[in-house]
Amino acid sequence: MYRAIDGVADIVWTLPGYTPGRFPRTEVFELPFVMTDAEAVSRAFWQLAEETMLDQDFKDMKVLGLWVHGPGLIHSKQPIEQLGDLNGVKLRAPTRVTNGMFSALGATPVGMPIPAVPEALSKGVIDATVVPWEVTGALKINELVDYHTDFGEDALYTVTFVLAMYRATYDALPNDLKAVIDTNSGLELSGFAGRRMQLDDAGPRDAAIAKGAVIIDLAPEEVARWKEATGPTKEKWIAEMDENGLDGSGLYQRAMELIEANTER
Repeated sequence: MYRAIDGVADIVWTLPGYTPGRFPRTEVFELPFVMTDAEAVSRAFWQLAEETMLDQDFKDMKVLGLWVHGPGLIHSKQPIEQLGDLNGVKLRAPTRVTNGMFSALGATPVGMPIPAVPEALSKGVIDATVVPWEVTGALKINELVDYHTDFGEDALYTVTFVLAMYRATYDALPNDLKAVIDTNSGLELSGFAGRRMQLDDAGPRDAAIAKGAVIIDLAPEEVARWKEATGPTKEKWIAEMDENGLDGSGLYQRAMELIEANTER
């Protein structure tokens, strides 16, 4: 992200969560079971950013789009069929919020960049990882694990993305080119990107099934147990935001309102 702030790169696409604490408001969309549909959540992300983030968290850059990926799920060497099966599992998760959640659920989070996941799985450094289906094909995760734990119509988590431009590069453009960028940025780009990422889940999922992967579809009552168990992660995040003067409960409530509104559109 700092490459877009310092001018090392003109445009970057990255996860705000890779710099923990720097973009705290974005984490509201990474809280457990906030994710519903990637397009709706991405549109809500952009709208909440217009209200609270663009002139705060992202004030040093020109933001082009903000979105989330499709439902995150667990890919593991051993079956995870109920909450207790996570105990002691060495698991790679992508962000501060997700690492905290899995730690609270009994897993042992192991930090690493996403390209390191295949080798870590093959060497036993980790037993499981959480990514959307869209990522599994490129990383060949289907060849390294046999089990995939799905939460049905719910989504355990997602992560936030930002596409941002070095402010000075944008400011140096002539007005007609700025207008082109502005016309193709913002709410519609964010919704499109989220929708596209979730649509891209289907191919790798079908490929995994064709190779004999075991899809574990948790029953609604088991999903309810996970929701209850992850409640403290949400409450802890809200308290942390409140302590830092960021109105965590207000952010959470507004995010949920925007997601609902975009889901019904």
